[in-house]
Amino acid sequence: MPMLLDSYDKENFFDEMFDEEAAVRPHYRKVLDRMQRLEPGDYHRRQTAVDLAFMRGGVTFTVYNDNQGTERIFPFDLMPRVIPAAEWERVEKGLIQRIQALNMFLHDIYHEQKILRDRVIPPHYILGAKHFRREFMNCNVAKDIYVHICGTDLIRGRDGEYLVLEDNLRCPSGASYMLENRAALKRAFPNLFQSAGVRGVDNYAADLRKVLNYVTPDNIGSDKPNVVLLTPGVYNSAYFEHAFLARQMGIPIVEGRDLLVRDLKVYMRTTAGLMPVDVIYRRIDDDFLDPSVFRPDSLLGVPGLVNAYRAGNVSLANSIGTGIADDKVIYYFVPRIIKYYLGEDPILPNVETYLASEPQDRKFILENLEKLVVKSANEAGGYGMLMGPWATQEEIEEFRKNIIANPRNFIGQPPISLSRHPTWVGDDFEGRHVDLRPYILFGEKIKVTPGGLTRVALRKGSLVVNSSQGGGSKDTWVLHDNE
Repeated sequence: MPMLLDSYDKENFFDEMFDEEAAVRPHYRKVLDRMQRLEPGDYHRRQTAVDLAFMRGGVTFTVYNDNQGTERIFPFDLMPRVIPAAEWERVEKGLIQRIQALNMFLHDIYHEQKILRDRVIPPHYILGAKHFRREFMNCNVAKDIYVHICGTDLIRGRDGEYLVLEDNLRCPSGASYMLENRAALKRAFPNLFQSAGVRGVDNYAADLRKVLNYVTPDNIGSDKPNVVLLTPGVYNSAYFEHAFLARQMGIPIVEGRDLLVRDLKVYMRTTAGLMPVDVIYRRIDDDFLDPSVFRPDSLLGVPGLVNAYRAGNVSLANSIGTGIADDKVIYYFVPRIIKYYLGEDPILPNVETYLASEPQDRKFILENLEKLVVKSANEAGGYGMLMGPWATQEEIEEFRKNIIANPRNFIGQPPISLSRHPTWVGDDFEGRHVDLRPYILFGEKIKVTPGGLTRVALRKGSLVVNSSQGGGSKDTWVLHDNE
């Protein structure tokens, strides 16, 4: 057994690196061979060097309501997650299938609503949803693409099967960390990276820019559209990513106060005067996007932006109204959505899910709160969630009251024992639970970046991988070959 992993215990979980007999999986052999040549002190020094580089480069995220300070280095573990080619091929096909169906669903929901008339989804789940935007009905979008950037969270249970945990179709974050993680691994282990046959992720920003160019409004008539990234500002938790991606794509980063709408067209204020804006990669939720349509108290958005969008004079990525498709209640219906629009069974299955708004499911959830994971339909970042087996009785009873008061807002799922991966903790490797967020870009064609963000629950035994809840990340290597 390699020196650095002498004391590693895979326990009773699906382990990404080791099989049931504790033998290294074939696609990890080169990684493990390289690591076993290192003394623990050498590995620790490389890890420390990467941490310092992240701090100096501002690779941080923001945590609110925490007495330890808001700005944190994004925790990164040097041991990469490795995915063989055949395994990735199935994941890729499943993600493409999913985004195709969800995009068709969004077009239908905001136009004919055939899926509701055919009773595939009960209408009240859509029409009463928090993120269904009635203001957006019958609005056409450029190239009929609603979801230009998607981050779909995948997990693996005890049998190693990939399951979809949730879809992020509004303003998915984390791609910048995927790119920074890759750069850090290349610096720390350049020879290993070159010899392992790893597919690149470096083209992500260029591919994203191509998507944004492609969805330029049809009436613009320019092959060089003016594209901007709209951010809530420097105090947003993901501002590092906003600035990073804008810089990588070579586009301006703007706040709402930098833009104005005149004659149903959007302009950016510059020192040389007003510059037309054709495409906005927005990192602001719908509610704050236009105070004249959504929240009137928003100081982050641009008055008149929705009317300019409806007039077809500017494109938004992602489109307004995509939040209805990543509502955790609508997640329950995604297998039906795929079957309805594509006539196919899902390649990547959902986690078994119970709807608290359905009487029989609600009864089951309320009787088994201590055994289930209960989630709020529209919360993110690991918030609004009850981890039943690890919750206090007080927390369970609080959720019971909330479910009874507002059943539409909750789903229940059995806890999944997420796969684990060797992770450097202090001065040794220990198993930590991981998930995977691949990034899918939808432009002239659909492209899944070969890798993604592997998130790690750094707290021992924890299943919550979100950075705001103490999680970190790993570089994700997709191999050209299966070994």
